[in-house]
Order: sequence, then structure tokens, then C-alpha cells
Amino acid sequence: MVRKHYIFTGRVQGVGFRYRSAWLARGSGLTGWVRNLSDGRVEMEIQGDEAVIEGVLARLKGDSHIRIDQIDSKDLPLVEKERKFQTKFTY
Repeated sequence: MVRKHYIFTGRVQGVGFRYRSAWLARGSGLTGWVRNLSDGRVEMEIQGDEAVIEGVLARLKGDSHIRIDQIDSKDLPLVEKERKFQTKFTY
């Protein structure tokens, strides 16, 4: 189990990125959250099996409506009691 923090840059707002992220994460049993940032980027924290997280990222990168130009990431401590994946309001 790992928890990752990501900032996505590119065509990531107005293209269903948050909806697609949440749908993929929930369907894969991952927890965390995703939200738009006011500068046009998207922020995500996602927790679960690292290979499963990588699979979600690969599917997001392969989406024809989404264009990810850059991903900044860092490792975070696990959130033990988290049970779902949420879409948050813009920050």
C-alpha cells in the first residue's frame, strides 16, 4: 500500500478528468481524492496498491480527451481510516 500526491498539468480541466479519475479509482478499490486547482491544473491524492495506481494513471494518459503534459508526484504517509475516493471542489 502506498499513498501518492500528484499535480497534473496539461489539458486536464473541462475534459472529464476528475470524473474519469474517480470512476477508475473507485472501480479499482483505491481511496483518496481529486480536485481542480484555480490555475488550470488538477491535484490528486490516491492510495492503494502501487501497480493499480499506475494502471489508473496509464488509463488517464490514454484517454483521448485528456492531455497530460507533466505529472509532479511525491510519496505521502498512508491515511489509515480512508474508505473511499472523492471528487472535491476547486481549490
